[in-house]
Amino acid sequence: MNEDEVGKLLAIEEIKKLKARYFRYFDTKQWEDCRQLFTLDAWYVFESSGSRTEFDSRDSFIENAKTRLGDAITVHHGFMPEIEFDDATHAHGIWAMFDYVDIPGQSCQQGFGHYEETYRDEGQGWRIASLRLSRLRNDVLPTRPERLS
Repeated sequence: MNEDEVGKLLAIEEIKKLKARYFRYFDTKQWEDCRQLFTLDAWYVFESSGSRTEFDSRDSFIENAKTRLGDAITVHHGFMPEIEFDDATHAHGIWAMFDYVDIPGQSCQQGFGHYEETYRDEGQGWRIASLRLSRLRNDVLPTRPERLS
């Protein structure tokens, strides 16, 4: 294995850790830490059941998540990453996903789909530059008036 191949494998591991932090920060509501995982010019698209929501900045994305999911119980899983490099500082990837979102008194659902992302290394480590979440299936579950301990 040559030095370039080793460098790519190390970068893939960095991107995997980046995505793991994204899931953990979302689920534990660490919004400011989550914000730092994205480039300043990052953009986001969410597609589910024929609807599409777009955010053109990391701040609007994080503020929406805080408002919508601040009191929710969420569990996000990402797996089977397919990460490819465009050049030394740009990569793209696809992750299979599962999420569970319980907003007490409002809705409870679980979803299955894919994250399609681009990544950029701007000298401070890899960051998410774009994120497109498309749900293939979204199951509405019975809602509960109160959160269970």
